[in-house]
Amino acid sequence: MSFLSLNATLRLKRAARIAALSSIAACVFTQMGWMSAAQADTLTLYSAQHEQTVDLLAKDFQSESGITVRTRSGDGPALAAQIVAEGSGSPADVYFTENSPELMLLEEKGLLAKVDPATLASIPASYNSPQGEWVGVLARENVLAYNPSMIQASQLPATLMDLGTPAWKGRVAIAPSDSDFLPLVSAVLAVKGSDATLQWLKGLKTNAQVFDDDEGVVAAVNRRAVAVGVINSYYWARLHAELGDKGTHSMIYHFANHDVGALENVSGAAVLKTAKNAAAGQKFLAYLVSERAQKLLATNKVTFEYPLRAGVTADPILKPFDQLDPPALDMQKLGDDSAAVKLLRQAGLL
Repeated sequence: MSFLSLNATLRLKRAARIAALSSIAACVFTQMGWMSAAQADTLTLYSAQHEQTVDLLAKDFQSESGITVRTRSGDGPALAAQIVAEGSGSPADVYFTENSPELMLLEEKGLLAKVDPATLASIPASYNSPQGEWVGVLARENVLAYNPSMIQASQLPATLMDLGTPAWKGRVAIAPSDSDFLPLVSAVLAVKGSDATLQWLKGLKTNAQVFDDDEGVVAAVNRRAVAVGVINSYYWARLHAELGDKGTHSMIYHFANHDVGALENVSGAAVLKTAKNAAAGQKFLAYLVSERAQKLLATNKVTFEYPLRAGVTADPILKPFDQLDPPALDMQKLGDDSAAVKLLRQAGLL
C-alpha cells in the first residue's frame, strides 16, 4: 500500500472513530437531558397525612400536572425530626403533615422556603405560617367521643380540664403517644400554663385507659369499654363510615365557650429550602389549596376533615365549620410541641 493510500485509509478510520465518538456523546447528552427532564417531573413528598388521602391527591396531581409524586410516609414528629437530621442532604421536596407544630419546628430551624403568595392567599391567613413558609390545607376539631348507654350528654364535662379530676377515674380514654394528642397538650400549655397542664396530665395518668392511637380510643368507646375518649373528630366519622348507623353506638360531644378542648388542628404543607425540585413543590402546594383538590378532600368519604379554602363545604357528617367554637390560639402561640413532650414525659404518659 502506498503512503498516500495509507494516509487515506487512516483518515477514513479516524473519521469513522470521530463519527462514532460523536454519536456516543450525542447519546450520552440525550440521556443526561432525559434524566434531567425526568427529575423535573418527579416530586419527593414526606407525608404524615393518611396514606389513602395522599394516594388520592398524588394521583390526581399527576394527572393534572404530569409530575410524579414519590411518597415517604411516617408519623409527623418522626418525619420532621428526620428532616432536621438530614439537613441540607434531605431528599424531600415537600413536607405534608397533620399538625402545625411540626411545621413550626421546621420553620424555627430555618428549613422551609417561602410559599408562593398566590398559594397563601387561597387560605385564611390565620391557618398559615406566621412567616409565609407553609400553607394550611385542612382542619379538624378535637372532641369527645362518648357512649350514650354509659353516660348522658348532660353529664359530660364543661371543660377538657375536668377529665383530670378524680370524678373521671376509669371513665376516659386517651392516646398520649398519638401525634394528634401533642397539639392538644400544647394548647393546654398555651392557655393554662405549665403547672396547670402538668397537674391535668398527672390526673389523666391516674384516670385514663391508654391506647396507642385515636382509632383505638374511638373503638373502645363504641364497644362500651370506656365512657368517653379524647379524639380528633374525623376518627369518629371514619368509624361511622365503616360500621354504619347500626354498628355505631357512640356519639360526638363538642366543647363550647372557646374551651381548649375544642382545639382546631391544622394540617399543612411546605417546600424545603433544600428541595431539588422546588418548582414542582410549589405547584403541589398550589394544587393542595386549589378548589379541585379541596373539593376532592371534602367528598372522598375517607378524609373527613375541613377544607380551608373559602367556599368549599366539608362532608355533611361534620358539624359546620363556622359553628365550631375553638380557643383563641394562633399557630405561633400553639408552638412546636417540644414543651408538650417534656410535660407528657414528666407526667409518666410517654
